Amino acid sequence: MSMTLRLSDAEADALRRRAERESRSMQDIARQAVREYVENHSRAELLDSVLDQELPRYAEALERLGQ
Repeated sequence: MSMTLRLSDAEADALRRRAERESRSMQDIARQAVREYVENHSRAELLDSVLDQELPRYAEALERLGQ
C-alpha cells in the first residue's frame, strides 16, 4: 500500500541529511523508523497488559516488600 508522508521543511532536511550520511534513501530511513516505532510501542503495550494482569496477584507481597 502506498501513502504520502508530509513533512515540515525542517523534518525533510533532517531526513535528507541522515539519508546522505548513511548512503540510504529517505524512504528506507522513514520505513525503518516506522518499523521501530511500531515494534517499540507493541512491546510497551504487551508489558502493560502483562503488568495489569499480574500485579494484582502479587499486590500483597509487593506491599510488604515496600514496607
